[in-house]
Amino acid sequence: MADIAGLAASAAGGGLFGLVGTVIGRIAGVVEARQAQAQERARWVHEAEMQKLRVEADAAGRAADLRQTETSGAWTGLSASLAAEAAIGESYKWVNAVRSLTRPVLTVLLWGITGAVFLGADEAGQAGIVDTATFAATAATLWWFGDRGPRRDMR
Repeated sequence: MADIAGLAASAAGGGLFGLVGTVIGRIAGVVEARQAQAQERARWVHEAEMQKLRVEADAAGRAADLRQTETSGAWTGLSASLAAEAAIGESYKWVNAVRSLTRPVLTVLLWGITGAVFLGADEAGQAGIVDTATFAATAATLWWFGDRGPRRDMR
């Protein structure tokens, strides 16, 4: 009988030990799954942040390309304007005098119109008109006189 009791105790001890091992294994599996999920969440957050940075970098690159295109177009236009003026050549003195006074007269008139619009505009309703007139006068002045200094020979 002692053999049967020892055998039963061994079986119960082995079963209990196997059950405890299974529970520990399951708990370890749950902990591993939670860690894997936390790592996956951290990876998703990192990937989302990287995608956001990629989108911002792409937008900044497109803005830089647009600025470069605008600048290149402005310089091309100015070069074409200067080349067209240089191609006119000399004419009668009075024609040259009228041609040389056109830009200053137009500039003074444009600034006069801008001043009249500024003084005649009320504060709320016509702010856009004042802004537009100021923009036009400034752009015309800088376009017409911005690069009119004496040329140096770069040889």
